[in-house]
Amino acid sequence: MSNIPEELYYTEEHEYVKIEDEGVVLVGITDYAQGELGDVVFVELPEIGAEYEKMEAFGTIEAVKAVNDLYSPIAGEVLDVNSDLDDNPGLVNEDPYGAGWMIKIRVSTPGDLEQLLTANHYAEHIGD
Repeated sequence: MSNIPEELYYTEEHEYVKIEDEGVVLVGITDYAQGELGDVVFVELPEIGAEYEKMEAFGTIEAVKAVNDLYSPIAGEVLDVNSDLDDNPGLVNEDPYGAGWMIKIRVSTPGDLEQLLTANHYAEHIGD
């Protein structure tokens, strides 16, 4: 059974959104996603200041089994990236909702948050 924190929001593509401050969120991949990928060996993240539309690819994640795109759950500007993943991409496996976060975004379209899945809906989506 996957770890699905109640206070987070989710996408069908297995990204999560954690509200940090008013209009600022952290984005990463879910515990379910990291488990499906296996050992993460590389994460490519965007530059600070990059802007993305909702569900636009912002980077890639490479595991022993596969390479997958990472999608922005909301439209906005990248305020910060988790540079710790450069040297230790395994943080995504060890602590996806903590030290394994990927990007911090300033939300440009607040309505995007309302379209994300709740923990219960995400659990149903993955059959948990």
